[in-house]
Amino acid sequence: MDLLQIKDISKSYEENRVLKNVSLSIKEGEIHGLVGENGAGKSTLMNILFGMPVIHSTGGYEGEMLIDGKPYKPTTPEDAMAAGIGMVHQEFMLIPGFTITENIKLNREKTLPTFLSKIFGNRLEKLDTEAMAKDAREALKKLDMDIDEYVPVAGLPVGHMQFIEIAREIDKSKLRLLILDEPTAVLTESEADKFLEVIKKLSQMGIAILFISHRLDEIKQITDSITVLRDGEVVANVKTDEIDVKEIARLMVGRKVELSKKEDEDRGIKDENILEIKDLRVNMPGEEVKGLSLTVKKGEILGIGGLAGQGKLGIANGIMGLYETSGSIVKDGKELHLNNPREALKSSIAFLSEDRRGVGLLLDDSIEFNIAFSSLEIQDNFLKQVGPLKLIDKKKVREHANRMIEELDIRCTGPKQRARALSGGNQQKVCIARALSLNPDLLLVSEPTRGIDIGAKKLVLDTLVKLNRERGVTVIITSSELGELRQVSDRIAIIYDGKVAGILPPDASDEEFGLLMAGEDLKKVVN
Repeated sequence: MDLLQIKDISKSYEENRVLKNVSLSIKEGEIHGLVGENGAGKSTLMNILFGMPVIHSTGGYEGEMLIDGKPYKPTTPEDAMAAGIGMVHQEFMLIPGFTITENIKLNREKTLPTFLSKIFGNRLEKLDTEAMAKDAREALKKLDMDIDEYVPVAGLPVGHMQFIEIAREIDKSKLRLLILDEPTAVLTESEADKFLEVIKKLSQMGIAILFISHRLDEIKQITDSITVLRDGEVVANVKTDEIDVKEIARLMVGRKVELSKKEDEDRGIKDENILEIKDLRVNMPGEEVKGLSLTVKKGEILGIGGLAGQGKLGIANGIMGLYETSGSIVKDGKELHLNNPREALKSSIAFLSEDRRGVGLLLDDSIEFNIAFSSLEIQDNFLKQVGPLKLIDKKKVREHANRMIEELDIRCTGPKQRARALSGGNQQKVCIARALSLNPDLLLVSEPTRGIDIGAKKLVLDTLVKLNRERGVTVIITSSELGELRQVSDRIAIIYDGKVAGILPPDASDEEFGLLMAGEDLKKVVN
C-alpha cells in the first residue's frame, strides 16, 4: 500500500488556477522527485500537503489526500507533523537568536522536574539542556556536520543553516515522510554529494522522501520515481530509470534547453584592471576572508568557487562593506573607502546577495518599488521635479518594472504585487532586476541561481552573459556550482581558507579544480 496518495488536487487563488487535478503517490522508503519550473505549482502543492495556513485562508483546495489509505486533511502544520510529515522549506525557518540546539529542538524541548514543578505542574520544569544537546549532536552527526551545537544560528553561512533545518526534521521520532524543497541549492557539489548519501540512508530506514530540486542530475541520481509539473498540471509520472535528464528538462519547460558554454570570438576583455584587491580581510561569520589578493580585468566574467565556509561568499560582501573589512580595494584606479555600502554603490558597483530575503528584497513592498529602489536611493533616478519638490515618477517606475518583468520573465500578477508573494526563483529575478537598474559597470552576483529551475537558470546566466557582451559590464559571479561557473566564466578563482588557492580556465579538468578546493598547490595553475 502507498504511504501517501494525492488525488486530483486543484487549487486557485482568485481567478488564477495554479494546480489542476494533480495526482501522485509515494511508497514507504521511496525517494520521489518533484520537478517543474518556477510557478509550476510545486510550492502550492507542498503547502497543501503540509497544511500551511495560506491554503485555508484562500479558500482551501479540491481533491483528496490519503495516508495509509485513510483520509488526510491537514489544516495546520501541526496536523502534518502529527501524521509523521516533516518539511524543510526553501526559505529558512530558523530563529537567528537561538542556538543550533534550540532550533533543532524547538517545540520538542526536553525538560527535567523541579521542586516547584512538583507542586505547581510541569510548566515550571527546567530545560534538560544536556539531553537536548545530545539529540542535536546526533542529528548533526547523521549529516556529517562538525559544528558546535551551542553556536547561535545568527551569522552562520546559508549552507550551515540548511543542514540545521534538515537536522531538525531528522530529529523527529515519528518522521515518515520528509519533504525537501531545494535542499542542496545552497550546498557545494561535494557537500551535496554527502547530503545525498544521508538521504539514501533515511530512505533505507523506511522514511519516504519527497525531493524537490532544480538540479536534475541529482533528481536522476537519487530518486526512484519522478513527477514533472508544468503550469500546474502533471505532464509526466515515471520511474527514474525510464527517463533521462534532457527529457525531464524538455517536459518541464515544454522546449529544448541547452546549458552548454558558448564560445565567443570577440570577448572584449581589456588589459587594464577594473578591480584590484590586496590583502583583503572580511570578518563574515563562517565565510571569513584572510588576506586575499585578486585582480579583475575590464570586460571579463570572473567566477569564484570553492567549498562552503572557505570564504568565497565573504569577498563580495566585503567589497560592498556589509561586514567588517580591511585591506585595499581599488576600483578604476581609485581606492574605495571600506565598510561603506553607499560608497561602493556610488562607484558603479551593483551587488546581488546570496541572501535574497535578508538583504536583497523589501518583502512587503511591490515588485516595481523593489526594482527601482536602489537606483532611486543612490542615483536619484525615477524622480520628477514638482515645484521645489522631487517626487517619485510612478509612471517611469511602472514602465521600467514592466520591461524588467518581461525581459527576465518574472512570473507575477503585475508590478504592484508584493515581493513576499512571489516564488523563490521569481524573487531572485526581482533582485537581479534591481541590480541591473543601477546600470553598473561592475556586477557582483552571489549564488544567482540558487533555488531557480533549469529554464530560469539558463535565462539568468544568459542575462549575465548578455550584460557582459553587449553592455561591457564586468561580472564577478560566486557560485557553489562549478558547472555553472564553467558555463559563463573566462577565469575561475578557487578560494580555500580565505585566500585564492589558484585560478584556472573554465575548461580545466575536474581533478585540477578538486585539488584546489582541497587546498592543494598546483604548479600548472593559469593566472
